[in-house]
Amino acid sequence: MLTINRLSVRDRIRAYLRHPGSFLLLLLVAAAAVVTVATLLFLIGYILVKGVPNLTPELFSFIYNSDNVSMMPAILNTIETAAVTLALSVPFGVGAAVYLVEYAKKGNRLVGLVRITAETLTGIPSIIYGLFGMLFFGTALHWGYSILTGAATLAIMVLPTIMRTTEEALLCVPDSYREGSFGLGAGKLRTIFRIVLPAAAPGILSGIILAVGRIVGETAALIYTAGTVAGMAGLTDSGRTLAIHMYVLSNEGLHKNEANATAVVLLVIVLLIDAVSSWVAKRFEAQKQ
Repeated sequence: MLTINRLSVRDRIRAYLRHPGSFLLLLLVAAAAVVTVATLLFLIGYILVKGVPNLTPELFSFIYNSDNVSMMPAILNTIETAAVTLALSVPFGVGAAVYLVEYAKKGNRLVGLVRITAETLTGIPSIIYGLFGMLFFGTALHWGYSILTGAATLAIMVLPTIMRTTEEALLCVPDSYREGSFGLGAGKLRTIFRIVLPAAAPGILSGIILAVGRIVGETAALIYTAGTVAGMAGLTDSGRTLAIHMYVLSNEGLHKNEANATAVVLLVIVLLIDAVSSWVAKRFEAQKQ
């Protein structure tokens, strides 16, 4: 077995040497992979070195003041904003994807229009969303600066991501699943909810996790809509998320160490989200098998 492996490696090296272009392309691809991993490790290491020594119990106090500049209210506001945003965006995103895949006829012009609209919404800068949210939700609907205004704005931002990932996940479900369900006498709606959506759950979950990542790290849109008021906030109150809290601290120039500590917490939250999503996806795959 080792001899076969050695011969295969030698044969590959000889093949690359006979084709210098392929060998050069291999080196470039490998270098790109190494640079990508090294950049990520450098960012994580730099943030941890700068922020971990500045983590103190005062930063996790439930009451914010100018002395402790606690991040705990911002963490709770982030969780609240993410929950409201997903409650507003997931039903519409998943529902739109189900219609495009399961109900719309092939070649339907509406399908093409919806997809172009989703791609256009994905490319719009977040500051434009923030301006729209401030003018429409905040001014026209009289919601003002509030968590609800920010969540409604973020729901529009993440809607295309959830819709497109759900659509791709539904397209990956084999038609034999649907045909088998129909053959057993199940209707269209029952087939979608009992067969298709559970089979596409890992892909749908991936889209939701991507949306959560964008919600957690968003600042520009929320500054215009949710505001920067420190402290725990209700749905109709102005409040800052963790990313905005870090931005405000670093922008003031008075709490650089606390801003670095906040960056560590934000990084840990993102890594936890990725880890949980991977675990849940594996559980779904195991249940399918």
